Amino acid sequence: MDDFEFLDIPLIDVPSMSLMIFRFVLNSFFVFILIQFFYYRKSRRLDYYFTFILISISIFFLIFLLGSVKIKVGMALGLFAIFGIIRYRTETVPVREMTYLFIIISLSVINAIALNLSYAEIFATNIIYVGSVWIVESFKGLRHVSSKLILYDRVDNIQPHKRAELMEDLQQRTGLKIISVEVGAINYLQDTVMLKVYYESIYEGRNSVDHVMKLPKGER
Repeated sequence: MDDFEFLDIPLIDVPSMSLMIFRFVLNSFFVFILIQFFYYRKSRRLDYYFTFILISISIFFLIFLLGSVKIKVGMALGLFAIFGIIRYRTETVPVREMTYLFIIISLSVINAIALNLSYAEIFATNIIYVGSVWIVESFKGLRHVSSKLILYDRVDNIQPHKRAELMEDLQQRTGLKIISVEVGAINYLQDTVMLKVYYESIYEGRNSVDHVMKLPKGER
């Protein structure tokens, strides 16, 4: 008769369904606030907006439903910790995007698996998450610094006593507010040097190739 135990499953478990819907709405509400009002307001990147929303939904339901079969918490967290170290093959995920991804994963796991917490504790946890992001994002001292690799054609300017001249030349050529420069490989035969330039973004949106160090294989 063990083969027919599935026949004992009720067609609709109203308390369980209500709990799932409530938790999902709660999680979606706070995740939406994080993405729309904190991440997207500055980055304007719809690709990560799409990714964050769907990852949050997927993780919530997987954790919630896996919890119903009494999967160990350590196994569940280990499964989704993989998402926290994702490096897409076509593009390296910037640190800011990775941070938001980790926050969204953490929030979704908490909202789905913390069934022993009261609603007040769940709300307080979500509010603390959102409040922490708001404080960090609002702090004026944390400026966004981007970096680019530049193949520079004036090797003589990399000498220490010409540092100011190098910075001024780079700012005039690129129009960027240069903060610092690191000197890489030098090619005296072609009179070129590879520079890693750090600069402060002068607009709200984030450049999707800010931290790209080389072109993907298919675009070379």
